[in-house]
Amino acid sequence: MEFFDNLALGFSTASSLGNLFFCLIGVLLGTLIGVLPGIGATATIAMLLPITFQLEPVSSLIMLAGIYYGAQYGGSTTAILINMPGESSSAVTAIDGYQMARKGKAGVALATAAIGSFFAGSVSTFLVAIFAPPLTVIALKFGAAEYFSLMVVGLVSSIALAHGSIVKALAMVVLGLLLGLVGTDIYSGTPRFTLGIREYADGLNFVALAVGVFGIAEILRNLEDEHSRSVLMSKVSGLLPSKDDFKRMVAPVLRGTVIGSALGILPGGGAILASFASYTVEKRVAKNPEEFGHGAIAGVAGPESANNAGAQTSFIPLLTLGIPANPVMALMIGAMIIQGIVPGPNVVSEQPALFWGIIASMWIGNLMLVVLNLPLIGLWVKLLTIPYYVLFPIIMAFCAIGVYSVNSNVFDLYAVAFFGFIGYVLVKLRCEPAPLLLGFVLGPLLEENLRRAMILSRGDPTTFMTRPISATLLAIAALVLIVVFLPSVKAKREEVFQEED
Repeated sequence: MEFFDNLALGFSTASSLGNLFFCLIGVLLGTLIGVLPGIGATATIAMLLPITFQLEPVSSLIMLAGIYYGAQYGGSTTAILINMPGESSSAVTAIDGYQMARKGKAGVALATAAIGSFFAGSVSTFLVAIFAPPLTVIALKFGAAEYFSLMVVGLVSSIALAHGSIVKALAMVVLGLLLGLVGTDIYSGTPRFTLGIREYADGLNFVALAVGVFGIAEILRNLEDEHSRSVLMSKVSGLLPSKDDFKRMVAPVLRGTVIGSALGILPGGGAILASFASYTVEKRVAKNPEEFGHGAIAGVAGPESANNAGAQTSFIPLLTLGIPANPVMALMIGAMIIQGIVPGPNVVSEQPALFWGIIASMWIGNLMLVVLNLPLIGLWVKLLTIPYYVLFPIIMAFCAIGVYSVNSNVFDLYAVAFFGFIGYVLVKLRCEPAPLLLGFVLGPLLEENLRRAMILSRGDPTTFMTRPISATLLAIAALVLIVVFLPSVKAKREEVFQEED
């Protein structure tokens, strides 16, 4: 009965006019940036973080969440129509979706993606509502040692699931941890790594770092490599799948939902890993695997369901433990901190309207997406003709205005430019910046819980091994590291990410 009372609270919060408006803005922005290749949800949310400072906490988080799962919808449109995924998680969709479009079934492919995404999003939102509250109860029993070990698992998992070289991913995590140490020591109050710059006394500006490394660097990369975009068709018709199409999409949608819901919880996994795993499964269980790559509807239904389910369930570790499962969730934590909210299990008890309002808004947002996206396909197609050199200067101007508005400090603009340059260099060196952001967000929390655990144990480091939960989590982290360095796993991992590129 309490569960239904909480859901009622969530829907009453999410269905207020203000929150409905921001949910609509979020899903429309998400679809827009998903449609326009080269921007991405991470960069967009990073750019919009300054705006959230002016909004109510519930409204800002509902809008940012809408951008994230809205981008999963939008990414499939470009993948199907121009064979250019707007989101990394839609890369697999392009394989068969574009071939369906070439055969005159673009409408069916787009409808399949929308239906699969809506079903998966609805189911995974229900799973978030079911499993998040019990996990918060368990999390409340965690001590400093358990939280430290849990964050180690998160960082190790982000290394294992990052694109490219494991060594480079490890280096990015370490760099993120070091950047997180800049500021004032939490116990002694002594400035450290500030280089004598007083603006660094409170640490590096999270918004400036996120906008620079993800937003500005992504813009520079895309301006360097302007893609030619030719839309396959200007008018899409035949959006209603046939009975035979429905029969062939049911099983892939169900399997994709299960795969995405499970993998979305993993740190570093989320929508991208889920979509690739779903495509692999569908190809192996198919009666006619030779159809894949030539317009198989299962190659659209499965991955699209998986990436949306993965996007939704990645909110579980965020809402229950305050641990980000991917860079977008790290930005969500940054948004919560900006609003004065301490991420973690206490959110559900201290701010139930926020907790349940976000969950309820996910279902409302998915409904908005499926209702709005298909009628607006013509608009999205026209937007694909906007050249980058017109679009990106406007975005950069808004980035600068937004970052400055947070603290009204010119120094933050220099920081954005610096981190934008760093992010661009990392891209050229083929270093994924996602582990860096996770390390930066988790670094201060990792240090705080490490030092607190050592103080409580009077300097005994064995406390991390003598506490059962902490020891189990550290064992999992060690096992993950050992597995990813096994020659067979390493070779398979490189093959998967090479295919993705």
